[in-house]
Amino acid sequence: MQTIKTNIDWFDKLIPDGLPVKSTTIITGPGGSGKPLIGEYFLSSWLKNGGSAVIISLQYPSPEFVMESVKNITGTDMSNYYDNLIFIRLNTQIQGYEQINKQLIEANLVKPDVWEQTLDFTTKQLSANNPDIMVFVSALNLLLFSPTYGELIFNKIKDTLKRNTHLTYVFSVSTSAKKDEIAQLEKMADNLMVSRSEKEPFCLYMRIERLKAGQFEHNEIQIPVSADTLNHIKEMANHSRAQVLPAILKT
Repeated sequence: MQTIKTNIDWFDKLIPDGLPVKSTTIITGPGGSGKPLIGEYFLSSWLKNGGSAVIISLQYPSPEFVMESVKNITGTDMSNYYDNLIFIRLNTQIQGYEQINKQLIEANLVKPDVWEQTLDFTTKQLSANNPDIMVFVSALNLLLFSPTYGELIFNKIKDTLKRNTHLTYVFSVSTSAKKDEIAQLEKMADNLMVSRSEKEPFCLYMRIERLKAGQFEHNEIQIPVSADTLNHIKEMANHSRAQVLPAILKT
């Protein structure tokens, strides 16, 4: 693969040449503006085209929620691609990382060394069968709230972006807090996309700010998603506030 095309008309009109592979993409916007679902379009297409993926969805309590979201948004059943997937679930109660089964790792990702070790371990496992690997991370900004490790993991994430030459990274981050740090990540990314929402009625919008290569449409568009999907976004935002963030604040 040289680029990722979603094969969805409205999305491919925005980036007719596709998203460059082996690049870093940051999707930013306020909380609850649908950033992960934008990335999930790319994830779906990546899997359909034979790629493998490491998935770190910090706002989701389990891989099943990720799979449900991707199916609701794109129609893709991720269970058809299980051999090409590894999920990493945040667990702040352990020291390092633990392999739960072939498809699931638990890791204390607020620690920079664990972040690096876990990514190295999972990408090496997948690369044995497939060199085309996407690292998909949603709600990445949550890690920055760790009182002990926040600055350290931020520097490690920047290092990950700077050193990348062979993986395709798709990160979604909220601009509702840690704005200075997020602005630094935005500047470092090869590709930058911005989302926002309106509340009454609840609608999502996105625009392409920058691409490493290829043509793109500059105008903002409304993302055509169902009411069920929008409600799912709200539920996950509530889970992040109620469960994930308090756990990270204790580290």
